[in-house]
Amino acid sequence: MTKRLPAQEVEQLQLKAKFFRGLGDPTRLKILELLLQRERTVTELVKALGVPQGRVSSHLACLSWCGYVTASRQGRNRYYRVADRRVRKILELARDMVAGNAEHLWACTRIGRDR
Repeated sequence: MTKRLPAQEVEQLQLKAKFFRGLGDPTRLKILELLLQRERTVTELVKALGVPQGRVSSHLACLSWCGYVTASRQGRNRYYRVADRRVRKILELARDMVAGNAEHLWACTRIGRDR
């Protein structure tokens, strides 16, 4: 007989997985890296990333809904910034872990590679 996890524990695990999926896109990660340097507008992010405005806006919406970024309006522009300074620590820890495990990560067939 298999043991079932309590519903509350399953819910917390699902939230944690969703937390990491929010970071699971290279464009979103690059947006966060750029915003850790300084506040930026969508136009500045489009220029820095070289991707269409609609795609940047979509990623910013995701990051905003998940609580990673926030924005403020100044005149006609919205300036985006990282909402929580712990994001820097998360990205630094990820960088360090990737550096030590890159070969294994590339070889992993259970997690899709970027296309």
